[in-house]
Amino acid sequence: MAKTTDSGHLDADKPKRSLFSRTPKADKPKKVKKPSRIKQMVDIFKMTRRHDPMVLWLMLGAFFGLILVALLVTLLVSPGNWITGLLLGIPLGLLGALLIMSRRAERAAYAQIEGKPGAAGAALSSLKRGWIFDEQPAAVNPRTQDVVFRAIGKPGIVLVTEGPSTRVKGLVDSERRRLNRILPNVTVTVIETGKGEGQTSIAKVTKKMNKLKGELTKVEVSAVNKRISSMGNKLPIPKGIDPYKARPDRKASRGR
Repeated sequence: MAKTTDSGHLDADKPKRSLFSRTPKADKPKKVKKPSRIKQMVDIFKMTRRHDPMVLWLMLGAFFGLILVALLVTLLVSPGNWITGLLLGIPLGLLGALLIMSRRAERAAYAQIEGKPGAAGAALSSLKRGWIFDEQPAAVNPRTQDVVFRAIGKPGIVLVTEGPSTRVKGLVDSERRRLNRILPNVTVTVIETGKGEGQTSIAKVTKKMNKLKGELTKVEVSAVNKRISSMGNKLPIPKGIDPYKARPDRKASRGR
């Protein structure tokens, strides 16, 4: 008498595959859709308007102003041909409005980070080609949280400070001595960020750097960067703290 096994019943219950059927593919994770370009522009406009209420009126003024100019020029050249003026003026008006929003959005973004820790580093991250920028600060005062960022370009080495002039001076002098010791012939420029006298606002840091006179070639810039990288960049550790034995203060975390 033939015996039936459990495996036989399981095989019988499974649906039979045809000769040309494909093996089922595993469910792929759904890709997160990126926001559309229009939605990004709307979000940028909302952010800008929160910090700059005049941006809407400036954009409307640029839009209708350029359309009016295009109409006037077209009517002077070809009287009665106002349709051509509109066809030229509308794209120009949109372009002008977008340019104004872009400039104002950049100012609003800088205004949001002005005075916050790491603002100088965020400003340097918008540097264009030709500059080598370290995301980590070159020098830090752990007690006061003052920092010095470093960028290398054709004008030489630029140190961008973050903190009051009187407090950050020691960090700048120490970093300048270190750089002069390993690169005595390279110009070191210091830019202090802030709103005080002699300081530069975050929004104008990159503009000021790009206006500096070039002294190095592209090859020399790379050589200077390699020379500094080979020396390392060990940031200071606060005295009395062993980073390998540090423990969280549980009483402080409970509010005691």
